[in-house]
Amino acid sequence: MASPGRGLLAMDESNATVGKRLDSIGLENNETNRKAYREMLVSTKGLGQYISGAILFEETLYQSGNNGRKMVDMLTEQGIVPGIKVDKGLAPLANSNGEQWAQGLDGLDKRCAEYYKAGARFAKWRSVVSIPNGPSTIAVRESAYGLARYAATCQCKGMQI
Repeated sequence: MASPGRGLLAMDESNATVGKRLDSIGLENNETNRKAYREMLVSTKGLGQYISGAILFEETLYQSGNNGRKMVDMLTEQGIVPGIKVDKGLAPLANSNGEQWAQGLDGLDKRCAEYYKAGARFAKWRSVVSIPNGPSTIAVRESAYGLARYAATCQCKGMQI
């Protein structure tokens, strides 16, 4: 997926994060405005010259632009591989040094099958390890376990990691 001079576009920002961007220019955080923002990104002429893959937020994976074309199709037409963020956010990790772990392994196999059907060809999972507070043994173990389960599940459904 990577090639010289091309990189990944991380546009998997949550609706709340995109809302902060919209708010900074005086726009309401609603699906219409989020879609317009994301459509502007994926429809940029020449984007495929510099971007080889784009990590999408779930809402974007299923959206179509104002022209009726799916966002994933706008990407693939430019030679950009669509991907998807598959974790479901961070939660406090019990019995740790105030650390967090990524949620979302439950139901990941079904979500990956649906994401693949919708056009995603790779997946992103975040794993957070706190350096200032640890990392604690439990955090390292949970992170390794989560990453291994994520990788195996995504690959079984045809997605790259």
